Amino acid sequence: MYIESIVSISETEEKARRMKAEAAQDAKKRIADERVKGETMVAEAAKKADAEIAEMSKAAEEQAVASAKDLAGSSETKKAVMRARAEKRMDEAVALIVERIVKG
Repeated sequence: MYIESIVSISETEEKARRMKAEAAQDAKKRIADERVKGETMVAEAAKKADAEIAEMSKAAEEQAVASAKDLAGSSETKKAVMRARAEKRMDEAVALIVERIVKG
């Protein structure tokens, strides 16, 4: 009976060691699996962020081009108005100069 108790205790201790080793191995495997999963998620998030940045950059560039075109069109309109005024005043200036030369 004494020997049976020792054998039983030894078997129980061995079983506990195996269970502990299996649990440790299972934990290591889960940690490794989760690490791979986490790294994959980070890589996907970085890829998505890069795509969003590229899209936002493209939209900003298109908006800048549109604004530049609007500004250029506005400048051309102002330039045409100023040219028309200058030409009108040039006719008046020429007439004034001619009048002064003739009278002078």
